[in-house]
Amino acid sequence: MGDPRKFRNKFERPKRLWDEDRIAEDKELRTIYGLKNSSEVWKAAAKLKRYRREARRLLSLSAEEREKDANKILTKLTRLGIMKKGGTVDDILSLTVKDVLERRLQTIVVRKGLARTMRQARQLITHGFISINGRKITIPGYIVESSEEEGISYAKPFDINAGITAPTEEGEESKKEAKDEESVTEEKKS
Repeated sequence: MGDPRKFRNKFERPKRLWDEDRIAEDKELRTIYGLKNSSEVWKAAAKLKRYRREARRLLSLSAEEREKDANKILTKLTRLGIMKKGGTVDDILSLTVKDVLERRLQTIVVRKGLARTMRQARQLITHGFISINGRKITIPGYIVESSEEEGISYAKPFDINAGITAPTEEGEESKKEAKDEESVTEEKKS
């Protein structure tokens, strides 16, 4: 039977874990993209690091050798929607963590208007309300391919505006209900 598998982390901890500038940058990305913790930022940075490492390797090769491998990485990044069609290997080096985070399912759900906030999008995804081409996805960090983007919809009927009223209306409604209850109790007394 053997020992259970030991999974590797999909990210590397930063070399300077307590660097004030890096912490502020991570916090800003977490708030913008509604991430649970810094390890989700680090996962995106690790993916980007792999793409950039491959691009640097390709740039060190001769032009003939570069052609074969360059098409593979460029088509993959185009398919994922991280890069625009017609990009070059040099463009890979100019990518940022934000480019990778924009392709997360959680972000795209908000951008398409299926959820009002990042937090609501995360909750809808984890509870199984979002599907891609009829297949339920429950992972907010799922990287959506550009071909799948049109197929994102609700898996179950859901209204994001249900139960929400404007603050002034809510106060007026409760005052009306209180007046109605008072008039009913006065009628019973008389």
